[in-house]
Amino acid sequence: MSTSPEKKFGKRFGNLNSFKTSFFENNDGMLRMADGMAEILSAQPLRKTCKICGNPLSAESRPASAGRIPDETLRIKSHGLSYIRCEVCGHLNSEHEDTDDFANKVYVEDDYAKNYSEADKEQYQKRCELIYIPKAEFLRDSLNKEGISAESADILDIGAGCGYFVTAARSLGMKAEGIEVSAGEVEYGNKISGSRILTHVGLTDSIDYIRNTDKNIISAIGVLEHLTHLSENLAAIRNNDNIRYLYASVPMFSFSCAFEASHQDCYNRHMGGTHTHLFTNESIACMAESIGFEVAYEWRFGSDINDLYRFIMVELAKNDNKEFADYFAKKFTPLMDELQLVLDKSEFSSENHFILKKT
Repeated sequence: MSTSPEKKFGKRFGNLNSFKTSFFENNDGMLRMADGMAEILSAQPLRKTCKICGNPLSAESRPASAGRIPDETLRIKSHGLSYIRCEVCGHLNSEHEDTDDFANKVYVEDDYAKNYSEADKEQYQKRCELIYIPKAEFLRDSLNKEGISAESADILDIGAGCGYFVTAARSLGMKAEGIEVSAGEVEYGNKISGSRILTHVGLTDSIDYIRNTDKNIISAIGVLEHLTHLSENLAAIRNNDNIRYLYASVPMFSFSCAFEASHQDCYNRHMGGTHTHLFTNESIACMAESIGFEVAYEWRFGSDINDLYRFIMVELAKNDNKEFADYFAKKFTPLMDELQLVLDKSEFSSENHFILKKT
């Protein structure tokens, strides 16, 4: 029998903005990058079925020229893209498919790594400590409640990037290795860690890795939303008896969507770019059930308030209001953690970390 997941809410922003200064200082450049990805996505075929449950997206959910949109269908337009909420599982799907062609252009040809890789080992370690150690601690502590020690955890991290989570997990005594499609990120991660913690794979090779792994945990930190062949990867997890847990973080249909849709001149980090679909509580539960798992643990902490703060600061700067921006920042930033916690507890914030357990 399925039980309600154990839930945790909130996380202090701390110095997070120190790693996202380009979001503030180079809004126009980041926006051009996202617009370029949106242009590539818009050239792909129309999406016919929901990314999670496979439910047909009704013909009326197509552009206005194709017919009337039924009242019960929620459609969101933002930054040149349209998203449609599935009427069955609530998943928010982009109107266009995230095809192999799209994935090749945004992850391989354009070298996604250049937007996020740090310049030196000190910065790499700081990013691990601030962002990824807490994630690894959440996994470790949840496994302890399951009677599984850190030493017994053996992780395959898919879409591992530069290996931040692999490094964090290893620092806590867990065994971990990663696979990644970007050769540049693999090279960087292995070099800076001083060992071969990452393996370069092709866009669809993760399916075979998952199907054949003897690891007991799959981790996918900010990855499921990027997998073109998500259903095949999930099927590989379902069919591998060695895998007992799936630890993932995903972008959620959330307040950030409204903030972005109402600020068209600001960089849309959440609903746009390579986020071709967004999860909901219902679609996560649907995904878990489809592979014979259940949601066991959740940690909800979003960046909705940070997004809103960024949009206000960017717009104030555009309007030559620097002095007022500084004044506003002093008043607003001390409240951000508390405000975000309210949104997190509403369970409609921008990010959810969850651990699925095989039933």
